[in-house]
Parts: sequence; structure tokens; C-alpha cells
Amino acid sequence: MNNQTSTDDRPHRWILQTWNLQPVLIPLYAILLAFIVGGVLIALIGVNPFEAYWALLRGMFGTPDRIAGSIARSVPFIGSALALAFAFRAGLFNIGAEGQLLVGGLAAGWAGTWAFMYDTPGIIAIPIVIVAGFVGGALWGGIPGALRATTGAHEVITTIMLNSIALFGTRWLINSTDPKILRDTSASVPRTKEISETARLPQLVDSQPPLHMGLFLMLGLCLVVAFVLKRTTFGFETITVGTNPHAARYAGVNVNRIIILAMVLAGGFAGLAAASEVAGTNYFFQPGTFAFIGFDGIAIALLARTNPIAIIPAALLWGSLLSGAPLMQQEADVSIDVVRVIQAMVLLFVAADAIVRWVFHVRDGTESHLDAPTTGLSSA
Repeated sequence: MNNQTSTDDRPHRWILQTWNLQPVLIPLYAILLAFIVGGVLIALIGVNPFEAYWALLRGMFGTPDRIAGSIARSVPFIGSALALAFAFRAGLFNIGAEGQLLVGGLAAGWAGTWAFMYDTPGIIAIPIVIVAGFVGGALWGGIPGALRATTGAHEVITTIMLNSIALFGTRWLINSTDPKILRDTSASVPRTKEISETARLPQLVDSQPPLHMGLFLMLGLCLVVAFVLKRTTFGFETITVGTNPHAARYAGVNVNRIIILAMVLAGGFAGLAAASEVAGTNYFFQPGTFAFIGFDGIAIALLARTNPIAIIPAALLWGSLLSGAPLMQQEADVSIDVVRVIQAMVLLFVAADAIVRWVFHVRDGTESHLDAPTTGLSSA
């Protein structure tokens, strides 16, 4: 029996020793298993899964422009995932990134059309749009934080309700023609006016979608959040509250303050992601642009085990799959929905990691700090 166990664990031990993949072992196996299941589904509809996946891979990274487009598609997912990850470290489940994206994007799009912005240099105009997006998202995130701290209202319920308010509220502001509020009546679709050219983020690559400087904004944000959580008193208090609020209160931490600040910052991160899309990709605000980005952010944050640095490759994977799906549909006649199925399977296997452990003979306790206990999926 011991010899059999040793034989079964040999590939697993070789992977760990050669590549040092303990921190990401379960997520990597979950991704592999999801693609295997997806391949079986593709084969069942009569398509060669290897041909389908080859088309998907070329759609993701086949040319320099496709690589740039895949990265650009991933940029907003970083901010939306951070919106969940940071709140989760404080023991809060922020389902409201969708609404925070909408309000942040609306604020950024509105600020970019202020009259004086058209004569303002970019060094001033761009920060105004970015800050407006952060403030809009932060205000929308702060509402459930304040309600949780003062009344005990659960943030899952309040953020879901605020998502609906944000969605229908922004739709009304953009769609309304009598009275006309924010709609650009010269446009063929409901949206705001285009922001000032000086308020637009510089493009790095003219891909589809364009890769812009918002990438570095989001990467820098991940590094800042990781530093705050690991090296600052506020980060320590945030993790302490998320792990055990009663012990944190006993130690002198102002728990209500941490709850409110965590939700404010989480909403601000989503607002930054929205502002970067308004200023770098579309140049106007349109509610449909942010559909599902907030909810995809939840899946990405869970895949990354709420680690701010791990969110970067997780978001890149997510965005690249969506970017490559059209070529798979075109060349292999496989529906784009298959990519969504694969993404859902990745999340399923990450959440139900007992399946992954059983399939790949991974023992409990092998994974590292990226795996989570209960409240926050990891410690910083």
C-alpha cells in the first residue's frame, strides 16, 4: 500500500521539486481539469478538441496584435477582482463590483466631458478622470460598508441591491431624452459624449481592443495592495478583522472603521478599472460595456485565492480566453459559450478542491499560503 501511494505521488512530487508550484498547485490543476472536461464536451458535439483548442490558443496569442488584445481584454478584470479580494481580506464578501464599475465609469465619463476639460492638458485631465472613477466606485462601495458597520446589514444583500440600483440608474441617466441628462443625442446608441482628447490614456498598441496605459495603472494597483496588506499596520488590521473580528476588537482595532474603509477602497478599485476603460478604450460611458465584468472579477479573485499578485495571471487567463473564443468559433465551429463553460469549470474545481486532490493525488496541507481557511482565502 505504501509503495502504491509513493508511486501515485511521484509525478506530483516531481512537479513540486522541479517548478516549485506549491503556491498555485490547486488552481493549476483546476485549470487543467477544466480544459480536459471542456475537451470532452467539444468531442461529444463531433469536433476535434485539439483543433478547437489550437484555434483558441491562436486567437489568444497567435500574433503580436492578438497578444496585445488579450492583455487589453484582461485589464478591467484586474480591478474588479481586486474589489472582491481586498474586501474579502476584511471578512466581507463584496458582490457589488458590477455596480461599483458602473458608478465609477459614469463618474469618469461625466468628468471627462466637463467644459474646461477640453482645454486642460493631459497631465491634469487624465488624473481628474481617474480620480473621478475612483471616487464614484468608492462612494458606491462605502454605502454597504457603512450599513454593515452601523446596522449589521449583510453586505451580500446590500451590494446585490445596489448593483440593480446602479444598473437601472445609469441606464436612465444615459437613455433619458426628456429630460436629456447625460445622453449624447448625436450618437446612434445611448451613451455619454466622448471625453476630452486630453483626458484619454495613451495607447501602447493599436490592437482590438487597444492596449493602453491603464495596464500599468492596474499592475501598480496590485503591487500597492500587496504591499499594504503585507507591510502596513492598516493591512495587518484588515487581515485581523477578516480572520477574527472579536479578537481584533479585543486587541483595540476599530472594527467598524476597517469594515467601512475596506469597502470604500474595494469600490474605488472597481471604479479605477472602469475609469481606465472609459479613458483608454471607449472614450465614453455606456452601461453595457461593463456587463459581467464585476461578476467575472469574483471568479478571478477566487481563482487567485484573493492574492493581489496572483490576480494578474488569473485575469490574463480570463481575458485571453474571451479574446480567443471568436477564432475558435470561426475555425472550429465551436460556440463561444464553451469558453464560459471552461471558466465555470475552473471556478468549480477551485471551490470544490477535494475533486482536484482526489484526481491528482494531492494530500491536504501540500498547498501554501494561497489556499484559504474560511473568511479570507489566504493570509497576506
